[in-house]
Amino acid sequence: MPGREATIPPSPPEKEQWGLRGPMFLYTFPMETIAVVTTIDSAERARAIATALVERKLAACVQITPIESVYRWQGMTQTDSEYRVMAKTIRSRYAEVEATIRELHTYELPAVFAFEVTEAYAPYLDWVAENSAG
Repeated sequence: MPGREATIPPSPPEKEQWGLRGPMFLYTFPMETIAVVTTIDSAERARAIATALVERKLAACVQITPIESVYRWQGMTQTDSEYRVMAKTIRSRYAEVEATIRELHTYELPAVFAFEVTEAYAPYLDWVAENSAG
């Protein structure tokens, strides 16, 4: 984030790969960072979920992206415009993030799931943890 000084990870690189200009190093961090995803039918509702998650300090950052979804519901194939809401947070906050999404969601069966962040820029992971810890 702006104004934040980069820190060098305390351990040596775990993997070495070759890039166009020689060796590059990838770091793997034992962090608890996750990205929680849901979809909703309006930008207004997406913003309400995003704002609640950030204001409650359950997520450091939430991104909203317009998407088109094709899915099966009640035996029929459906196509709808939706908004993907992706919250960056830490694993220990998942239950509260899910509860907040379900509290504000209008779908009968909202999709709410998380991806583990296995590799990322260390200062960013620190920022996510600091701003999701409540």
